[in-house]
Amino acid sequence: MAVMVAGGAGYIGSHTVAELLDRGQDVVVVDSLVKGHKQAVLGGKLYIGDIRDAAFMDSVFESNPIDSVIHFAADIEVGLSMKDPLAFYRNNVYTVMCMLESMKKHGVKNIVFSSTAAVYGYPKSVPITEDSEKNPVNPYGETKLTVEKMLRWCDKAYGIKWAAPRYFNAAGAHESARIGEDHNPESHLIPIVIQAAMGKRESVMVFGQDYDTPDGTCIRDYIHVTDLADAHILALEYLKSGGQSASFNLGSGSGYSVTEIIEKVKEVTGKSFRVDIAPRREGDPARLVADSRLAKEMLGWHPKNDDIGKIIESAWKWHTTHPDGFNE
Repeated sequence: MAVMVAGGAGYIGSHTVAELLDRGQDVVVVDSLVKGHKQAVLGGKLYIGDIRDAAFMDSVFESNPIDSVIHFAADIEVGLSMKDPLAFYRNNVYTVMCMLESMKKHGVKNIVFSSTAAVYGYPKSVPITEDSEKNPVNPYGETKLTVEKMLRWCDKAYGIKWAAPRYFNAAGAHESARIGEDHNPESHLIPIVIQAAMGKRESVMVFGQDYDTPDGTCIRDYIHVTDLADAHILALEYLKSGGQSASFNLGSGSGYSVTEIIEKVKEVTGKSFRVDIAPRREGDPARLVADSRLAKEMLGWHPKNDDIGKIIESAWKWHTTHPDGFNE
């Protein structure tokens, strides 16, 4: 049997494909390549098309013995979601609805849906547990929470079992440096700071220096992308073994401020660069740190790459060996 990875040519999706292949799994990748990269798919079968195209999806399901889906296909830029929320509902909610319709039609009963810590909004306390209040402060988080609710009803009505890993800040790159993070535009802190260290940016912009944190900048929980991939695979195995549908937080349990990340990149790279201060961005909570005990207890998941310096080193290796990303 095969696993379909939707969005498998993207950052986290491609690392999950690589991990599945390492475990001898048959993999079917579906990606429009609007934002993904064909070169990031290290194996398996790649089908280029739109999940919202029912005929296309029928052909993929009918041509392969697919018994489960890991779904990454989504827009992720928080700032853009504030400017164009309808695009996020179209790409993040309607796309999953179409996937679920295809799964229902073809009798596929297990899906791991890539969710986010953004479902929590401004948390009242940290670390954040799965039963913390869900109150998204941007359309990105709202669309992910909407899908989680849709999955619950699909489980009740159709028996489609689901797991929704809610992860915090993905970072780093594959140990081989064959694949890594390549977004356009780039919106994640670590690659932005690395680009400044490489001289590809004039400076790093820090949005807000007046948060209620020790140095005034936002604190985030960073998790290595390979550990995220491992968690998605463990979640799928959990469902296949009869586990009940659930959401799981994925993070290291440690938070690092924007300033701390900048200083750590300087330390790892030996490079200096200009840092500019700008006003806060709308929709940015002061602290986001995960309590991942549930994933550890129920999935047997344990991050193997939880040293922030080593996470940054892996990203630095990828970016310096692929200065133009996959467009070399």
